[in-house]
Amino acid sequence: MPLKASTGESVNLRFSPVLSRPLELASRFLNFTLTHAANLPWVAERVSFLQAWRANPRSIGAIWPSSARLAAAITREANPLDGPCLELGAGTGSFTRALVAQGFLPRNLVLIETCERFAHQLRDEFPGAQVHEISATKLAQLRLFPDERAGVAICGLPLLNMSARHQVDILQGVFSHLRPGGFMLLFTYGPNCPVPRRLLDRLGLRARRTETVIANLPPAHIWKISRRFSRRADPYAEGI
Repeated sequence: MPLKASTGESVNLRFSPVLSRPLELASRFLNFTLTHAANLPWVAERVSFLQAWRANPRSIGAIWPSSARLAAAITREANPLDGPCLELGAGTGSFTRALVAQGFLPRNLVLIETCERFAHQLRDEFPGAQVHEISATKLAQLRLFPDERAGVAICGLPLLNMSARHQVDILQGVFSHLRPGGFMLLFTYGPNCPVPRRLLDRLGLRARRTETVIANLPPAHIWKISRRFSRRADPYAEGI
C-alpha cells in the first residue's frame, strides 16, 4: 500500500499475511452489511420512519420508532376478550405487533394512519385489519365496529403538538367507539398527561399514569384515560 511520507517520498507498506486476511474478511463483511442491511425488517422499519419524520416531523411527533418494551407496556392492559381495538397513529406497526402478540386477530383491529407510506405497510403486514387513511379528528363521523364497540384504544399520536380543539375531537371520537368500561392508553415523553386537566373535566374523563418505560428512546410515560361517570350518566354510552 503506497503512502506519502512526511519527506515527500512514497513509502510502500505491506501488511503481513497475519493481518491481511482479517482485514480482507472485515472489508467483505462491511460491504455485505451495507448492501443487505436495508433489507432487514428492523433496519427497513427505521429507514421508513425517518423518511416519514423528515417529510412531516410535526405529524410524527417522535424521533425513533417505539421500542418493543414500550409496545409491550402500552398494550399490557389490552384484552382481546373485551372487544376489538382501535389504534390511532399506528405508524410502522410497533404497537400493532404487540396487540397481535396479546391475542388480537387482525380482523379485530382498526388502525388509523394518515401517512400513506405507513398505511400501505400496515395493510401488507396485517391483512384483514381495517386501515383508514383519515385524520383521527374525524373518528366520530365513522362507523368502525358494526357488531360491537371497542374495548380499548391505543394512541400513538403526538397530542402535545395538537390544538385543544383537535384533542377534544379525537377524545370524543375515541370514546364514541368505546364500550362502557373501555379506555384509551397513550404515551408521552413529558412528565404530565398531554391532555390538560381542564379538557378532561370538560369531557368527563380522568387520566392516570400507569407506567414509565425507561428502556425507550426517549423514556416514555404511559397514561390511561377513562370515563368518570357510571353507565347511566355516561354521555358516550349510547355510542354514535
